[in-house]
Amino acid sequence: MNQGVQRLVKVLTAVELTIAGLAGAMIFVLILFQAVQRYLPLPQVVWTGELSQFALIWLTFVAAGVLVTRNGHIALQLVDSLPSPTTVRIVQTFASALVALIAAGFSWACWELVSSAGFLTSPALGLPMSWVYAIALIGLVSATIRAAVSAVQVARSGPITEGEAER
Repeated sequence: MNQGVQRLVKVLTAVELTIAGLAGAMIFVLILFQAVQRYLPLPQVVWTGELSQFALIWLTFVAAGVLVTRNGHIALQLVDSLPSPTTVRIVQTFASALVALIAAGFSWACWELVSSAGFLTSPALGLPMSWVYAIALIGLVSATIRAAVSAVQVARSGPITEGEAER
C-alpha cells in the first residue's frame, strides 16, 4: 500500500475510533444519569434511554470496519495454525471475501432503511430515523471496503499474522 492510502486509512480509523469512543462515553453517562434520576427526586428525562440505545447501535457499527482491519472480530483461528501456508491463504481469502459480501448485503439493506425511513422519527427525541441508520450505513460500508481490501491483500501477499493485523 502506498503512503497516501496508508495515511487515509489511519485517519479514517482514528475518526471511527473517536466516534466509537464518544458513543461509549455517551452510553456510560446516560445510563449513569438514568440510575441517578431513579433514586433522586429529579424530574424524569425520558430521552436518555433512547439516546443510549442509539449510541450502542452507533458504537457497534462504526467500530465494525476497524475490527475487520485489525482482525478483531470473533473468529475460529484453527486453520491459521495449519502448516500449509497455501491452505491458510485460501481460507483467509475466502473468509475476508465472505465478510465483504455479507457486509455489502447489510449495507444495501441499511441503505434501503436510510432512504425509506426519512419520515419516521424516534418517539422521545424526535430524531429522524434515517440519521440513526446513516451511521450504521457508514460502518457497514467501511467494513465492506476493508474486508474486500483484506481479501485482495491476503490473496496477493499471503496469510495475515497476528502481529500484522495490529498495524
